[in-house]
Amino acid sequence: MSRLNDKVVIVTGGSSGIGRAAALTFARQGAKTIITGRRVAPIEAAAAAHPNLIGLVADAALPDDAVRTVARAIDSWGRLDVLVNNAGAGAMLPLAEATADRIAHILAVNVLGPSLLARAALPYLMATKGTIINISSTFGHKPAAGLSHYAASKSALEHLTRCWALELAPHGVRVNAIAAGPTESAALTGMMGLTPERAAVIKEQERERIPLKRRGNPDEVARWIVSLADPASTWVTGQVIAVDGGLGLA
Repeated sequence: MSRLNDKVVIVTGGSSGIGRAAALTFARQGAKTIITGRRVAPIEAAAAAHPNLIGLVADAALPDDAVRTVARAIDSWGRLDVLVNNAGAGAMLPLAEATADRIAHILAVNVLGPSLLARAALPYLMATKGTIINISSTFGHKPAAGLSHYAASKSALEHLTRCWALELAPHGVRVNAIAAGPTESAALTGMMGLTPERAAVIKEQERERIPLKRRGNPDEVARWIVSLADPASTWVTGQVIAVDGGLGLA
């Protein structure tokens, strides 16, 4: 029997990519898992993939939705063990094109959202001595032209991870982050808003820059998320683990 059997997990942005892969892995190991996202159809499709999954339409940037997400977990299963802050926002946004609205949106999803959800979840995570796992990016610690506000938001999330780890350690709550590199998903055409043609160019450029010469797949990141949630990792906190094919070194 898995050590995650009957644990309760929230994965934001769980309808596709890394979030979906992580949620499915948790579910297959017996964890009761809520996945959130803003669009009904993708959430319903992802939740249908396993009986341990429940889908909830929620926006990670909205304060009321943070409270509602945690309430759904408690109402459904009476506890909360793992929070995965995976939902993200980004854009290819050169400084000359930056606007207040676009900057605010990135920060709302990548910094404010995880903070509000962690705050709402905290009493329940303290009760179970649970864990928070934040999903960052290679660009949270590696500069990139045109990605300044996305990168800054992920850098902030990594430092929140370290600060929360110190703050919550006396309560037995662990906080870690995964700094994911480029993975095979719809992020470039979805979150980043690129055309398919431009996305293809970016993907090829990334492959050449990654020392292992390929983009990752969501399952390769998901297994690290689930490993950090596993009770076997109870002496690991405050860490930002790069899963990026070596891109952070290049």
